[in-house]
Amino acid sequence: MRQAVDGKDFGKMIWLPSSLRDWLDGQASQLLYPAPSSADYFLTPIGEPALVSADSVSWHIFKNPVALFIGGISAVLLELAHPSVRSGVWEHTSFRTHPRQRIQRTGFAAMVTVYAARSRAEEMIAAVGVMHRRIRGVTPSGVEYRADDPDLLTWVHATAAYGFLEAYHAFVHPLGDPQRDAFYAEGKTSARLYGANNAPSSDAACKALCENILPILESSDIVHEFLSIMAKTPLLPPPLSRLQPFLLNAAVHLVPKPVRGVLGLDMHWHFPSWQRALVTQAGRAADRIPMAHSPAVLSCRRLGLADNFLYRKWTSSR
Repeated sequence: MRQAVDGKDFGKMIWLPSSLRDWLDGQASQLLYPAPSSADYFLTPIGEPALVSADSVSWHIFKNPVALFIGGISAVLLELAHPSVRSGVWEHTSFRTHPRQRIQRTGFAAMVTVYAARSRAEEMIAAVGVMHRRIRGVTPSGVEYRADDPDLLTWVHATAAYGFLEAYHAFVHPLGDPQRDAFYAEGKTSARLYGANNAPSSDAACKALCENILPILESSDIVHEFLSIMAKTPLLPPPLSRLQPFLLNAAVHLVPKPVRGVLGLDMHWHFPSWQRALVTQAGRAADRIPMAHSPAVLSCRRLGLADNFLYRKWTSSR
């Protein structure tokens, strides 16, 4: 028998006026999809399952745009704390010159990995692997790196998993230990496809990885440059753009305190309780508003599930 997660009902769906719902749906699609045809990734092939099942913890977490925004920024901060990953990201991507497009491509890839049909996800991940094999260089301290290094890929995968999970846990709904462990375990298949062979498969394993890698992490002006770019780049439409500074604050404070200390973030970033409450309200509301053209809803249609499948009471067979 299926049981409600932690015995909780996370709330009923919010039904907005059609004009407001369509506007939000359109704005979300513009930010997420690189091209109008990108939505096809989630609609076809009809009936083909994704890398993780539709009743997974991952499908519930990734449907929430607030958690994805906060968690994605936190993940990048953790990546930039690692000198080899930082050099690869900053020297070989367009974060500095085209930050919105870069975030769009990264977010779309995450959605394809979770929601798209397995064959489409495998095809995309293989293409990413080809690009990674061409990226290599030397850090300012003289350490050689290559983007397809399994250890670096493991750190990148772990930071993303940490960011999305902790953002949902902190600003949408608390998750119990079984759901937290399940989320990491669900990511093992895609991690192996990406080449992250030692990706953590539990909450404890992720915490152990962070502790072990902490001595390698270091401060850099690039971290502060990245945050400055994120503060200046309009990622949300008016009037939602007023939330962007608060979401950025939330992302900084989601980074583990020891890492924030290494990066020197605690001295410059403050997240008062009223901002935390506002971000939490936004996160919980976003979790209850189905978007007709979101990857989550389109993928439910591919599998013959109702549009509101992920917005009912959250159940799990675990």
